[in-house]
Parts: sequence; structure tokens; C-alpha cells
Amino acid sequence: MDLLTFSINNIFALLQQMSVFLVIAYLFTKSPFFKSFHIHTLHWQQLLLLYAVFSTFSILGTYFGLPINDAIANTRAIGAVLAGIIGGPLLGGAVGFTAGLHRFSLGGFTAFSCGLSTTAEGLIGGLVHIYLIRSYQQHKLLSPWVAFLTTLVAEISQMLIILTFAKPFESAYSLVRIIALPMMLANATGAAIFVSIIRDQRKMYDELSVTFSAKALKMAEKTVSILGRGLNMDTASEVASVIREETGVGAVAITDREKVLAFVGDGHDHHQIGQAISSSQTKKAIRENRIIYADGGKKKWRCNLSDNCPLGSVLCVPLRVDNELVGTINLFEPKNKLFLVTNRTLGEGITKILSDQILYSRYVEQKDLLTRSELKLAQAQVNPHFLFNALNTISAIIRKDGDRARDLLMHLSNFFRKNLKRTGDLATLEEELNHVNSYLVIEKARFEDKLQLEMDIDKTMLSRKLPVFTLQPIVENAIKHGISQMLGQGIVRISARQKSDRMCIIIEDNAGNFVKRDRKGLGMDIVEKRIKNLCGEEHGIQISCIPQEKTVITISVPEKGCSKQ
Repeated sequence: MDLLTFSINNIFALLQQMSVFLVIAYLFTKSPFFKSFHIHTLHWQQLLLLYAVFSTFSILGTYFGLPINDAIANTRAIGAVLAGIIGGPLLGGAVGFTAGLHRFSLGGFTAFSCGLSTTAEGLIGGLVHIYLIRSYQQHKLLSPWVAFLTTLVAEISQMLIILTFAKPFESAYSLVRIIALPMMLANATGAAIFVSIIRDQRKMYDELSVTFSAKALKMAEKTVSILGRGLNMDTASEVASVIREETGVGAVAITDREKVLAFVGDGHDHHQIGQAISSSQTKKAIRENRIIYADGGKKKWRCNLSDNCPLGSVLCVPLRVDNELVGTINLFEPKNKLFLVTNRTLGEGITKILSDQILYSRYVEQKDLLTRSELKLAQAQVNPHFLFNALNTISAIIRKDGDRARDLLMHLSNFFRKNLKRTGDLATLEEELNHVNSYLVIEKARFEDKLQLEMDIDKTMLSRKLPVFTLQPIVENAIKHGISQMLGQGIVRISARQKSDRMCIIIEDNAGNFVKRDRKGLGMDIVEKRIKNLCGEEHGIQISCIPQEKTVITISVPEKGCSKQ
């Protein structure tokens, strides 16, 4: 048999033996480790596992090799080179040294040179890794061509090392003439196929992840406004339609703990909204508070309502809100269709998203109720003495000036009418100033020349919004706890200015009687809470006081005014 024929036979023999490695490579890509495997962010636990995997590949490559002239034609280089390309010189060198040490232990006149060359091959792969990283070509780390050429160069270096260190030289030369071509082609081709398998599987997982994320995000965008209205039969039907549209499953059902809230898809003729839950799997999911899956194969789903029901498999996922089980989401597939793993994963993921959305809608609802209750409480805090004093003032004025008394009664009526009818969350600055003006006109009549009012408002800000019932409680505090305690003339100044990225409304009095206990009063405290609830935590009230000289209350809201959170 001539050299060429012998070499070709050896190539096919090595490729045949290498098929075992490719099967192992394929199984490796199906392992849980591979799903979390990212070549650019390997941590030490993953490096240890890769060391064990590639060292095993290399050692098996020696055992599966072909004995030739007291040496072994093998596929050992694949594990060492790929370890270097994927994990760098440390991993490549470690795998190469381990596999080389094993080869050295088997003896033979090439034992030392083969052990040395395997270590060198791992380092060559590591050098390629460093070059690709430093030249910003990380995407080529899983390139079949890079693996092919690197392994080819590594095998050429192995032949040169055998010629240099194996003795006698004549035997080494004779061996290299026989094994060089088979080992270079078999190892280079095997490395390329190995990397190709890893790359394609990685690409499939990444694309699947992107698809899953895109679908989940799309469903989240479509359902967030729906669930903002709470979970009931109307919203459940809308959500079920969205889920079925995005997943393509046969049917979707949403239940609470006792009855069906929505059913969309195949079998809707006998699965009626409002009826008690009949599915044993759904009941079990609720009872045991865990996911129940009937794949339609070993575990079949059977309809308890109709023998002609087209559905044959189901995924029942408990719907939990703040650790409270509120119902289930059920995805069904027809009897003639497999339940895709992607739909199972997507179903579990979207249920978690919907749980968070329901929880958020509850939070918003509670926040809205709190804001409204605070407004009612603030309205109720209008000092009864104000009404008593106002009526006494008007009673006194009516004897002297009937027109003025009538005007004051109109202001008093306007003040209380606005107090009772202002039910929204926000009002314009102009509306707030009109409300305060009605209050101040009456107080001015009461205090006469003792109370002086000054306003300096930027007219461009009159249309900007702030929480309703913000200014009057603060102005009332300034008069009640400040001006009314003074012997001399009291001055209340109200101004509005733009400062940086916010609008500031300043209420100042010249009494300087503010003390910390005032801050705990319901009026001031509620005003600040409502500002933070409706405008954001970075806004609110700032107070500065120079005793017996002045008190300055600064209300800050967003630059363009508040918008309901």
C-alpha cells in the first residue's frame, strides 16, 4: 500500500473515531450549563467545568487513536486548541498540559515530544484568543474557519516538535511522513465542526431568547393599560386575547380561585365565562399553588364538559399577587398539536409579568384613594372659626356698608363652593390663586389695615398645574399663626417664579412665628404629601424662619407643572 493510500485510510479512520466527539459535543450543547454559557463572560466555575470537559476530550482522543510505528495518530489536539481559543492561554495550557501528561504516561519514543506538543497546542489556541480579544474581533472566537486554521497550525507545530525531540530522528521522520497529513486534516476539520455545532446552538438559544423577550415585552405593553383597570371579566378577556395572539396557542383561559373569568380560542362554545372551574389540572394548580402541565402525551388533558372538545394539553400557571394566589392563567393546545417548550416558558414568564402589573395597578389605586382621602381631609380642616369670624365680620359691616357686605358674602359663598366642588387632583395656579383670593378678601375685611397683601406672579405660569388645595392651607397658617399674633401691620406676600428646573411658589409673612409643631399640623403635612404623590419625591415644601422677622414657605413643583403620576 503506497503512502498516499495509507494516509487517506488514516484520515477516514480518524474522522470516523472523531464522530464520537461530535456526538459528545452535541450533547454538551443540550446541557443546562451550555444555556448559561457565554464565551465573553466566563467565571471561574465555568472555566473549571470547561477544563474538565476539554481535558476529557483530549484524553479520549488519545485512547481512540490509531497505533502507528510505536506512536499514536490521534485527535487529541481538538480539545487543547479549542480550550485555548474559547478560554484563553490559561485554560488552553492547563488542558494541553493535562492531556500531554497523560500521553507521556503511556510511553513510546514520542512520549515526551507528544506531551510537549499538546501543551504547546493549547497555548497556541490561547494566543489566538488573546489576539482576537485585543483586536476587537471577539465574534470570531466561535468561527469554524478560525478553529480550522488554528488547529492546522497547531498540528504543524506538533510535527515539528516530534522531529526535533523524538529520537532516533529516522523513526520520527518516518512517523511524521505517515501521520502528518491525516492528523492535520482530521483535527482541523473536527475542530471546525465542533465549533460550528457550538456556534449554531448558541445562536439558536440567543435568537430564542430575543424572540421570547420581544413577545413578552409586546404582551406587557399591550396588557399594562388593560390591567390598570383591575382584573375582572372584561379585562381578563382582553388579556386572554392578547396572550393567544402572541403565543399562537389553541386557547387561553383566565380564572380566579373559583370561576372562569375569560376563555378565548378553541372550545369556547362549551367553556363559558362565569362558570365554575371544571378542569382538574386548574383545580390542582390552585390547591397546590404550583404549575401543572399536561403535555398531551404521557399526561393528557381531558375536558370534563364535552367529549368533542378539541383541546388535549394544558399549562396551568398560578397567578400570584404579592404572594397571594388570585387565580390562574391556562394555555391550551389542540389534540393534534404539540405543546411547544417555548410557549410553556413564555406562559410562565407572562404570568409573572401580569402578576406584577396587577400588583402595580393595586398600588396605583391605593395611592389614588389615599390622595383623594387626603384632599377630603384637607378640605375638612378649614377652620370652623374662619366661618364664625367671617360671619361676625360681615354682620358688623352690613350695618355700615351693605354693598361691601354683599360682596363679602359672595366671596364667602365662592370660597366654600370651591372647597366642596374641587374633586380633581390638579388645578391651575390661576384657579388656586382665585380660591385664595376669596379667602384673603374676607380676612382683609376682618383685619382691615392690619393685613396687607402683596402678589407678584409671573403670568406665564398661571396655566401650570399643581395639586388642588395647595395654597389656601398655607396662607391660612400664615395669617392664623403669624399675622393674627402681631401688634403691628402684617404683610403676606405671594410670588411665583421659575427657578432652574422647577416652578417655585413663595408665601412669605413678616411675623416670623413659625415653630416646628406647626409643621405637624394636618394642613401643612397633607399639602406636602399630596405634592410628593402627584409631582414626585423631589418636590415639596421648604420652610425658613427668622424669628420675629419673617417666615418663608417655598412650594416647588415641576417646571411645566404637575402631571398625575
